[in-house]
Amino acid sequence: MDTRTAVPGAQAIARAASLLRLVTAAGAGGVTVSDLARQAELTRPTTHRLLTALRHEGLVDQDDRTGTWMPGPELFLMGNVAAARYDITEIARDIVRSLAVRTEESAFLSVRRGDETVCLVHEEGSFPIRSFVLHEGVRFPLGVASAGLAILAFQPPHDVDAYFERHPELAERYGPAHDEARLRRRLRETTERGYSLNPGLIVKGSYGIGAAVFSRDGHPQWALSLNGVEFRFGPDRLSELGRTLLAHAHQLTSRIAAVRR
Repeated sequence: MDTRTAVPGAQAIARAASLLRLVTAAGAGGVTVSDLARQAELTRPTTHRLLTALRHEGLVDQDDRTGTWMPGPELFLMGNVAAARYDITEIARDIVRSLAVRTEESAFLSVRRGDETVCLVHEEGSFPIRSFVLHEGVRFPLGVASAGLAILAFQPPHDVDAYFERHPELAERYGPAHDEARLRRRLRETTERGYSLNPGLIVKGSYGIGAAVFSRDGHPQWALSLNGVEFRFGPDRLSELGRTLLAHAHQLTSRIAAVRR
């Protein structure tokens, strides 16, 4: 049973929630109503009507000059309350910074949220040429970016099977490299190696590696990742980057276990 149609009003709530996710993923620059309608697969009038209602509740705001939509003040207040339970950014930030300093690459912390990962923390590396695939608030399906690939790889097999059943559209959205057979091969390689590798599959020439970070009960709930340009991730340097990444992921896993006793 699909609760989006079985529960009265659920479809409108699901649509509004989708718009909230898209607005927050767009970052501080905001996003136009046309782009939101296209990404949410809604008509422009429906999108505008939902945004107006969300703005009335303070959940989104609109720039009067540009007309773009961005997160509203109520989201900030709600986020502060939710952070007490879900947020690990304060205990992770120095580890992410250390990872960026040690490798000179851009380092990230992402969290699993349903079937997606959301980037929470971003630290720029010192190397002057960078990739700009990720920034705070960006979402990707599990198995697409390196963080989600690392998290999915360490899920129980039945959860992996269920994920692929729910998402047959990955190859169509992200290219043939993301069909189920190829993704499953990369998942096996990730568990064997300990960290994931995304060799320019989202943006050509932009490489990423990711390592899962585990909760106290052993679930891969977060991931640390490194992102940079292709020539910085050659075979000789890749193993060194992987060891450094795994050491930092283990440090954060240990810290989470200690803090959340």
